[in-house]
Amino acid sequence: MTRTTKKLTLGVALAALTAGGAVAQDWGDFSGYTLRVKLIGGAQYEPLYATISEWEAATGATVDILSRKNHFELDREIKQDIAAGTLNWCVGSNHTSFAPQYGNIYADLNDLIAPEVLAEFTPLLLEHSTVDGRLVQLPRHSDVSNLFYQKSLFEDADNQAAFLAEYGYELAPPETWAQVFDQAMFFADPPNFFGTQFVGKDEAVTGRFYEMLVANGGAMFDDDWNPTFNSEAGVEALEFFVGLYNAGAVPAGVPNYLWDDTGLGFASGTVALNLDWGGWSAFFNDADNSAVAGNVGVIRAPMGSAGLRTGWSGSHSFSITEGCDNKEAAASFITFLTDHDRQMIEARMGILPTRTAVWDDALAEFADAGNDFMVEVFSTFRTSMAEDAFTPPLIPEWIEVSNVLWPQLQAAMVGDATPQAALDRAARDAAEIMEDAGYN
Repeated sequence: MTRTTKKLTLGVALAALTAGGAVAQDWGDFSGYTLRVKLIGGAQYEPLYATISEWEAATGATVDILSRKNHFELDREIKQDIAAGTLNWCVGSNHTSFAPQYGNIYADLNDLIAPEVLAEFTPLLLEHSTVDGRLVQLPRHSDVSNLFYQKSLFEDADNQAAFLAEYGYELAPPETWAQVFDQAMFFADPPNFFGTQFVGKDEAVTGRFYEMLVANGGAMFDDDWNPTFNSEAGVEALEFFVGLYNAGAVPAGVPNYLWDDTGLGFASGTVALNLDWGGWSAFFNDADNSAVAGNVGVIRAPMGSAGLRTGWSGSHSFSITEGCDNKEAAASFITFLTDHDRQMIEARMGILPTRTAVWDDALAEFADAGNDFMVEVFSTFRTSMAEDAFTPPLIPEWIEVSNVLWPQLQAAMVGDATPQAALDRAARDAAEIMEDAGYN
């Protein structure tokens, strides 16, 4: 059987359930085979992995999870594998922001997954998953952040009166980041309660700075790929983070925060306003896990000084290495992990799907169950994905540029440099990276 024939045969089998799940799925027979994988880990990612045993039972294969780390640690490990020549595994978690840097280590999924299966994914997300004309990743879920807040704080009459007296306008869920700043300062009572919080290291804080830069009318690069993030808009963006940190309006540990830290922080009930992705939604409203359950509001991300909303976005994904010893099994596995039923499992937590039909099916399920909160979450995130979302520059140098930028963002936060000096230093280093890469 040729590889093309295998692809089409597998595609027909995998497409059998796409209309509603009434027919038994055939994921292929890989009896006795061990599929070696490296996956992103984290609280909101684990429920999907609990279903891997179903794929093993259906195919006779065994999945050996070699790594389960946050994406920044996983990225470093993959680069070590590339350097050492030890890409002896088949499936890896990937991301649209990370993928361009990996060269040709991942296979073109257009050769492995049938067109009728790919057609069920949102076309723009497949476009973002394509590098140099090759579909190197299958999108698992999409990412964009909106603003969660504790409703009772805004409904309290004493808070309303005190805020109006101090700031001269009504207390309401914020439309702008300037209002977020005011409200964070107003609600903060450190060390017991904080106005807001943010991730503070790795590409996480680079992305937060980047989206604020764009919302303020700035850009990372000009048309010739010269770094321009040390502009007035960039300084304004960084001053937002520095000002909140210096005032104690955010926890002292934010320079070391990543996504689990912000999610668990808001769920603890000690944070008023929290910009976060949808994957925490159900957790925030679960009384068994969250102190703010029943008290959570969500709105679209606020606007910066240019009247644009923040909306840094991308997709988590799965890729197959070119050196994989059984690409057919790997293709079956990643299609299983991103099929309709698996995406519904993640959507029930608020994770944004990449299959078009899952948006409608999840909203209908929430509405039928009377889950008004999750209807609000999905409606809000659907709007922000359609109207506010934008990716970082999808270039191989993005992570390398991020790696010279985020330590300078940290330096400004903790007072080791002024915002302008920190950004100037990062811009000089980024210019060298771009020049060495041949952009200038």
